[in-house]
Amino acid sequence: MKKINVFLDDYRKPPDGFVYVNTIVECLELLRTYEIGHLSLDHDLESKRENGMLLVKIMVREKLSADQITVHSANAVGGKAMYKCLKLAQSSHIYSYDTTLSLRPLPLDSYTPMMLKHYQ
Repeated sequence: MKKINVFLDDYRKPPDGFVYVNTIVECLELLRTYEIGHLSLDHDLESKRENGMLLVKIMVREKLSADQITVHSANAVGGKAMYKCLKLAQSSHIYSYDTTLSLRPLPLDSYTPMMLKHYQ
């Protein structure tokens, strides 16, 4: 099965080659259905309760993974909390060590070519 790349955000446009989702429900459906190559996550979504942190907690609990996970949230506190949750789960042997984790905040309105190199 071919792996897909997924970009969760309710504001930014996805980089080329990424499936765009704007809710954690949509993201969870893809995580449960497909193999994921690169998963890029935002913290602040339209729903204040169903945010990126809730998604990460569900992913850890259900062991839903990707080859690479990037937290791209511009919310410094929320993004770091998501990243730390995933790193702690890895170091506690609860979550896959095979997953590469990155914390790379993206600006809200535009990306430079250098920023997008991480997504190629």
